[in-house]
Amino acid sequence: MTSSLVIVGAGPRGTGFLERLAAAVPGWYGGRPLDVHLVDPHPPGPGRIWRTAQSPLLLMNSRAGDVTVFTDDTVRLQGPVRPGPTLADWAGTDGRRFAARTELGAYLGWAYARAKEALPATVTLHEHRTTALRVEGPREGPQRVRLAGRAEPLRADVVVLALGHLDAEPDAEQRELAAFAARHGLLHLPPGHTADLDLSVLPAGEPVLVRGLGLAFVDLMVLLTEGRGGRYEEAGDALVYVPSGREPVLYAGSRRGVPYHAKLGYVLDGERPPLPRHFGPDRVDALLAADRPLDFRREVWPHIARELGWAHYHRLFAAHPERTAAPWAAFDARWAAAAPDDPGLAAFVAAAVPDPADRFDPEALDYPLAGLRAPSAEALQEELRHHVTAGLTRRHDPAHSADAALVAALDSVYRQLARLAHRTDTGAWWHGFYSHLGSGPPASRLRRLLALSEAGVVRFLGPRLTVAADGRRGVFRASSPAVPGTVTEARALVEARLHAATVTGTAGPLLRGLYEDGALATPGGLLAVDPADGRIVQRDGRPHPRRIALGPYTTAGVGGGFARPRSGGPAFAQNDAAALAALALLRGSHPGHPAPVWKGGTP
Repeated sequence: MTSSLVIVGAGPRGTGFLERLAAAVPGWYGGRPLDVHLVDPHPPGPGRIWRTAQSPLLLMNSRAGDVTVFTDDTVRLQGPVRPGPTLADWAGTDGRRFAARTELGAYLGWAYARAKEALPATVTLHEHRTTALRVEGPREGPQRVRLAGRAEPLRADVVVLALGHLDAEPDAEQRELAAFAARHGLLHLPPGHTADLDLSVLPAGEPVLVRGLGLAFVDLMVLLTEGRGGRYEEAGDALVYVPSGREPVLYAGSRRGVPYHAKLGYVLDGERPPLPRHFGPDRVDALLAADRPLDFRREVWPHIARELGWAHYHRLFAAHPERTAAPWAAFDARWAAAAPDDPGLAAFVAAAVPDPADRFDPEALDYPLAGLRAPSAEALQEELRHHVTAGLTRRHDPAHSADAALVAALDSVYRQLARLAHRTDTGAWWHGFYSHLGSGPPASRLRRLLALSEAGVVRFLGPRLTVAADGRRGVFRASSPAVPGTVTEARALVEARLHAATVTGTAGPLLRGLYEDGALATPGGLLAVDPADGRIVQRDGRPHPRRIALGPYTTAGVGGGFARPRSGGPAFAQNDAAALAALALLRGSHPGHPAPVWKGGTP
């Protein structure tokens, strides 16, 4: 009988796995026949998130030259390197440009077609444009993958889950708000991908409460303004928004009260901080040696903060020594020796770095409006526009290149945290902190936000936003302590954010069924997998020999972003290891035994 491999998910991760499979089959599987089934209701390559059938106004959050789906010699691979073009090279566009998501979707569709063509003639690929509902089967025998709309399940010797972003069941608050909206004839759009929402229900000219100022808010802002016929005109260095008259009025706030920082407008040149330094493999090993759950804020964050601060100051002392008042060697030694609660460290830093604007202050970075009390709602608008403008200016000024070093350190920390995923729940706070500083929108989006604020189409609500359902008046109410006594009412509420989708709280039946059948989940809700090859770990501690999972919902997740060229691409290495593990099983090897050594060479 021909062996069968089922891949669930045909987006970028599923495409990446297929590419590694095609590269490895000649050397690891020889001329044996193999059936590969690819299951996804969305187009193979772009999948759901990057599908080409969405508004061309929506942009990627990375520059075109920083996006690749192909391996290079910086990636730790056992299979062969199969290089390919970046998005910019493929599209023949400026690598500094933020391309439309539809352009990325076309690139991913081409990459999928290339991977498909690279499969040897002995491999037959079957595409199933439907949803996988459940995986069943004994541990040591073939699996069955049940599909929507198909009576007979797919037989699978190995199942690979490459699901990408997950949807989540609404939590208690969201259920209550939805029920309240239904009772009072209001509009409530729950957390979700903005491109998937029906925004036509939001009426023109009416106030809409928006909770969230991150990337989902930026997409919402675009679709409800330019997407409804508005346009921008240049006015010197600024933009002026010319409304179409079909826009609602967006009253937006969040916990932090400000949008994410824009992407940096310059390249970090010269001496870079050698990362990791204080939060690298040795530190992670020491934390893992505790062999127990770890409290993220108390036991992990202090080491992360030391790493981030060290990168910041390393760059400041190296690139801008005129703004420092101590030798770097002395500062470095004092920073390394300080305990997390060292009462003298702040005074030492203040003496060595005279300007407070040059100091690393994670509290101020996370809560830039802490303590703000505006005398009126109009004064708050001015304060927020000033904050956004100052942030844009700083993000384009290489004199503040310590900010770029901090962003590099955030990426380094993110990679190290993958090893701790099964021991600690980073929670929503860390992801928000990381995204606010290191994964914000293009600067052009914030320039448009300023124009929309000036035009009155966007109204800022302030930090520490609270939203309540007012049963007496039959409306949603929002307020912030930054403007005491001011309450905004509306008949529509949009949750401009994504739920932290987890295996235990996912809306999809596939992962929920695996969890119910014995798959192990971390306290934070991630699916536990063997870090070596992605095999799903069961509650008895043993990896399942026939089930593999890849992606940000697993303990081996490396985030949902795309790899930069020549950056080591951890996701590529994971895809490679998973493909070789799957082929090893399919050819009769047993998990846990040494895998065959690659003998195919690099074509």
